[in-house]
Amino acid sequence: MSSPDPAPSPSDGPAPAVPADLRRARTLAHLLDDVFRIPGTRIRLGLDPILGLLPGVGDWISWLLSGHLLWCAWRLGVSASTLLRMTGHVVVDAVFGVVPVLGDLFDVVWKANDRNLRLLERHVADPDRLRSESRVLATAVLAGAAGLTLGAGWLAWSVLRSMLGLFGI
Repeated sequence: MSSPDPAPSPSDGPAPAVPADLRRARTLAHLLDDVFRIPGTRIRLGLDPILGLLPGVGDWISWLLSGHLLWCAWRLGVSASTLLRMTGHVVVDAVFGVVPVLGDLFDVVWKANDRNLRLLERHVADPDRLRSESRVLATAVLAGAAGLTLGAGWLAWSVLRSMLGLFGI
């Protein structure tokens, strides 16, 4: 995404009012995902992958800021299915983002906040159309999350059983 709110030309007439939460979401997505351009390339990155380089706290700070963008979306009346879809973007970012260095490279490509801003702007432009698209994807995200949760539980149980077996318990 480029800079927030381009200036209207005089022939456009009065610009429609942009809600403060949408302006805030645009600014936040820009800062987190594409405020800098790598010289000599078309690659843009923001504070998200940079914060991820800080051991321990960097990813948490990024998640909190991404959560603020979700809060802005909620305040703008985004449907539950769209909000779930946006949350899925942040979860994917969080899961892959915790891998040192590779997760930060993933952040440069994935750009969860830009994805969420596009969904938010589509909601503002045409809420009914986005709501129906998001229900299908939200169902897929929930199914995937349930599968991952069950898989992680099974893996934890298997490891615990193996460890107890080593001690003859």
